[in-house]
Order: sequence, then C-alpha cells, then structure tokens
Amino acid sequence: MYLDLSADRGKLYCHTQQTFNMSEFNSNLQNAKQLAIKAAAQAYAPYSRFKVGAVLTLKNGDTISGCNVENVSYGLSNCAERTALFSAIAQGVDVKDIAQVTIYTPSDEVYSPCGACRQVMAEFLSAETPVVSTSNGGEQHWTVSSLLPHAFHFDIENYRAD
Repeated sequence: MYLDLSADRGKLYCHTQQTFNMSEFNSNLQNAKQLAIKAAAQAYAPYSRFKVGAVLTLKNGDTISGCNVENVSYGLSNCAERTALFSAIAQGVDVKDIAQVTIYTPSDEVYSPCGACRQVMAEFLSAETPVVSTSNGGEQHWTVSSLLPHAFHFDIENYRAD
C-alpha cells in the first residue's frame, strides 16, 4: 500500500484510492514506534552503542519486533529490520501479510535502513510496503521500492520447478 503523505483534510490516500483516517494512522504509528523503542532496548550493541528496534505490523494488526545484534566480527552483526523479518519467516508468517515496517533509532536524526536491509525487504515485501523510520527528532516515510528502486531480483519460481 502506498500512502500519499500530502493528504488533505485529515485523510491519507493509498494507490487503490482507499482512505485512511489520519488520527488512526498516527495512533497506529505511535503504537508501532513505542514497540520499536521497546525492541531497541533489547538490542545487543556493545560496539556501536546504537540500539535500533524494528516492528513489522501485519494486516491483522499483530506485530513482530526485532533489534540489532552486533558481533565483534562486524560482518556477522544483524540489523533490527532483518531480525524482525527473519523472525516473522521463522514463525511462519506469510510475508504478504506484512503491512508496514517501523524503525526506531535513538537519535535526533532519522536514519534510513542500510543497503543489506533494503535488499532483504525487496526480497520479501511488496514494493508498495510502507517503511517508516522514527527517531527522537522526527520520522521519514518511504516505500520499499523508493528505498531500493532497482533491487536485484529474479523469478524464484523458475528455480523451484521440478
């Protein structure tokens, strides 16, 4: 679902012309942000000291959270967004049921997901899935496709044949 954030009269519009109540959207976003803050508190970040939380909101309203987990060998670290997505898959969630990704970073600046997270989101989420990054200083909204417009992909079904 692609949200038009330049909406007027308290409503948000998506590409299917459905309307959303702006106060309901803001309330849901604040709830997701609070869950992402709680997830960030669980992060293992002794090297960067930058604890990040992410929350996947499913179409039915359920949520799945993740946090960053660092390792002294930095390449073995995992970001909050990927932790949440991998957890959802491990729990048997159909990735088509993920309606939004909300991220929290403990900073005044809003940060976008890293390249690895963008590619993983492009693998599993719809191109129109909203991604919202929040911080102490504000928020920024994207879609998966706007974060990684020319994502690497191929038709996996060709590899699953036979």
